[in-house]
Amino acid sequence: MQDIFSSRKLFIQAVILIACIVFILKLFYLQVIDSGYREKSNENAIKELIVYPPRGQIFDRNSKLIVHNENLFDIMVTYNEVPKNIDSIRLCEYLGIDMEYYQEQMKKAKKQSRYKEFQFLKQVSIETYNRFQEHIHKFKGFYGQSRFIRNYPDSSAALILGDIGEVDSSQIKASEDYVYLSGEYIGKNGLEQSYEKYLRGQRGVKTVMVDAFGRVLGSFSEGQYDKKSKAGDDLISTLDVELQKFGEALLTNKKGSIVAIEPNTGEILALCSGPTYDPNILKGKIRGENYAKLVRNKNKPLLNRAIQGVYPPGSIFKAAVALVALQMRAIDINFTYYCPGYYPIGAKRLKCSHGHPACKNVMEALMHSCNPYFCQTFRNSIDVDNAKSIALDYSKWYKNMMRFGLNQKLGLDIKNEKKGNLPDTGFYNRMYRKSWKPTTIISLGIGQGEVLMTPLQMANTYATIANRGYYIVPHLVKNIVKDGVKYKNPSIKKVMVPIEQSKYNAVIDGLERVVVSGTARSSKIEGISLCGKTGTAQNPHGNDHSIFVGFAPKDNPKIVVACVVENAGSGGGTAGPIVSLICEKYIKKKLSPAREATFQMIKNRHIIKFNLDEDIVDSQ
Repeated sequence: MQDIFSSRKLFIQAVILIACIVFILKLFYLQVIDSGYREKSNENAIKELIVYPPRGQIFDRNSKLIVHNENLFDIMVTYNEVPKNIDSIRLCEYLGIDMEYYQEQMKKAKKQSRYKEFQFLKQVSIETYNRFQEHIHKFKGFYGQSRFIRNYPDSSAALILGDIGEVDSSQIKASEDYVYLSGEYIGKNGLEQSYEKYLRGQRGVKTVMVDAFGRVLGSFSEGQYDKKSKAGDDLISTLDVELQKFGEALLTNKKGSIVAIEPNTGEILALCSGPTYDPNILKGKIRGENYAKLVRNKNKPLLNRAIQGVYPPGSIFKAAVALVALQMRAIDINFTYYCPGYYPIGAKRLKCSHGHPACKNVMEALMHSCNPYFCQTFRNSIDVDNAKSIALDYSKWYKNMMRFGLNQKLGLDIKNEKKGNLPDTGFYNRMYRKSWKPTTIISLGIGQGEVLMTPLQMANTYATIANRGYYIVPHLVKNIVKDGVKYKNPSIKKVMVPIEQSKYNAVIDGLERVVVSGTARSSKIEGISLCGKTGTAQNPHGNDHSIFVGFAPKDNPKIVVACVVENAGSGGGTAGPIVSLICEKYIKKKLSPAREATFQMIKNRHIIKFNLDEDIVDSQ
């Protein structure tokens, strides 16, 4: 019996001894060999800092940097780490804020989470941040975090480039392939928005050790828990920024737009909208205040008139009307019409814009811009069977006109493009209860009535003519640069407009005559053959709009330009000279002294007075 108890005692002692040895060995392993446990025990002295990547930069077609990053800092705070006796007055002094702001932000930090970091002060300058860093040991719970905002060195192309701002709750919810964090920046409009997935990059995380005062002591565990950030991809745009600035100068104190396209590539060289503003006013802490001013300004500087303005095209429409009529065999090149100064519409008369000799062919009709000629041309196109099937004939004409990109969004790579208007058969059947005839809609033949086009569509139509039968969908980005390798923009598309070459050649000859001896004689360029068409669009709300669309040179065109200046009168008076100046500037790279004087004269012609701070419409 005694032996049994003795053996049990030895067994229990052995188990206890073994357990103690195991415990000591485990403790030795955790404290000496495995540093991870010791490191984890110091979690209160470890912080994970978000590392925001530099956003991709944007270059113009000539490799000039037009959007880059500027380094600023956010001041972050963790509410529960801030001591009650913190010297808040001195903190406010170092950061350039008042006590009211401090108290308000601390309330927000507490409400959000006592234990999570909170964005206390956004976008602090490097000078302010350095001053704060010198004294950061006095303000436990506060630390700085590097951020990037955008800088626009040329102060131009605001509506094209766009801007960035804090992501809102709806954008966070909508994000799928990339989860945005509260306070993170996102492209709000323009290229910044359209190419967000390329430009934003990939944020990283840096784990650091900090002391009791929140000062960073160094990397935690030699950076093994860090995640490197990845810079965004760069964009090479199609813009010629010098031409863009030149166009914006011409639109000083005017409402209007200029669209310049390289016809054989569809690359947009300039996309100007007036009035405009310096994109730098929408960066940093001043963004909200200035954006509100832009929204409330009576001259609507946030309206991109180049792609959102819709206008009756007026006489610039006649070139497309002629091409479609020729293709439909409604007329031939030598179709003659003797203009009596008007076009009869029952008992009414549609007047011609001016007196001129008889138009013996399409070329002379374009040169003289004869309204009755193109009324009859349009009528021939939709009255093939003596009005017995006008709806069918009109549908054929409509489909042919649509091939130029009318009544549809062309697919530009920034948002908010308007599609204009070209009524289909159903529209007129509803309007006139199927009781309509060619003379009911005759004004379409001269670009009036219900037809509306954006300046981008006007330029694209003439790019099709310049190319003699095709257009490349207009776009603003040539290449995406990823890890140093250029990739072609994948959205570029070619659209054919099948009309015989001889028809295009005849219309182009007519457009050349417009400038040589027609309604745009004041727009000649020495040594360069400019082909184009003036337009004076009727405006029920004031003076007529001045329109001109042209391309140069005649053979192997390098540039197509459309210009609309609201309330500026005839197309030959304002828009025509602007287009010729843009063409000369792009092709020759400079203006002659005489043409420089023309530039200054147009630049200084003020139709409106634009002032960001004064022209405010009360939103109440």
